[in-house]
Amino acid sequence: MKTLVLGAALALVLTAATLPAGARAQDHVPTVIAPQVETPTRVLLVGNSYLYYGDSLHNHLSRMVEADNPGIDLEWKSATIGGARLADHDIDRLTTPGAIGVDEPFQLVLLQGHSAAALSEANQERFRTAATAAAEVIAARGGKVALYMPQAYVAPHKRADPENIRRNEAFYTDVGNELGALVVPVALAFEEAYKRRPEIRLHKDFDGSHPSILGTYLAAATAYATLYGTSPVGNAYDYFGTIAPEDAAFLQQVAQDVVTAYHGG
Repeated sequence: MKTLVLGAALALVLTAATLPAGARAQDHVPTVIAPQVETPTRVLLVGNSYLYYGDSLHNHLSRMVEADNPGIDLEWKSATIGGARLADHDIDRLTTPGAIGVDEPFQLVLLQGHSAAALSEANQERFRTAATAAAEVIAARGGKVALYMPQAYVAPHKRADPENIRRNEAFYTDVGNELGALVVPVALAFEEAYKRRPEIRLHKDFDGSHPSILGTYLAAATAYATLYGTSPVGNAYDYFGTIAPEDAAFLQQVAQDVVTAYHGG
């Protein structure tokens, strides 16, 4: 892999990674620290372009599950709307058995909100209200909820700020605790990967927001470790040879290390 010059985008992330301990979200500790469904096979992902970039997170995540469980019968769906907030989705319809092609209730629903959901009180309240309502509907159908903690913006995004990682960490951890939901710490995995390999590109260069294919792969590995309680290290899935072996191994290890640290393992 070519060594790339560290740009402003990565410098921002590195600044966040080296904040003093008092500046980190130390008081926000997840209380749900293990999968609530054993090897879920009926899974729904709900979100926006953060999920569908890079050939869709649900494709990569389900392929990782299949790589470790040959012959497993998965029924996965991904419902995404570009630029959407969680409240823009009709959770009642999406989780109605048979409404979107899965006859039995979803065992697990992963909720992803707007990329700026944690960055203002108004946005926080919108997400919390929508997530609470969604969790009630999902629970009534026998399912469990997980939350997706998104990566923070980096330059050239106009809202890039090294403290946004801590805001995401604190907010999603707190809402996860309120809902009794498992949290997938994607933001922390991006932070750690940049800390270990500053030259890696996990965001799209043109916006400093959406994930690159490596970012999507890292998010999938982080979700796999979180939702299945299974280490992604050594997983054979490499996007059909698209992800270089050294990159796959690195991202798998970062995902596992971050999930272990975040959930107190």
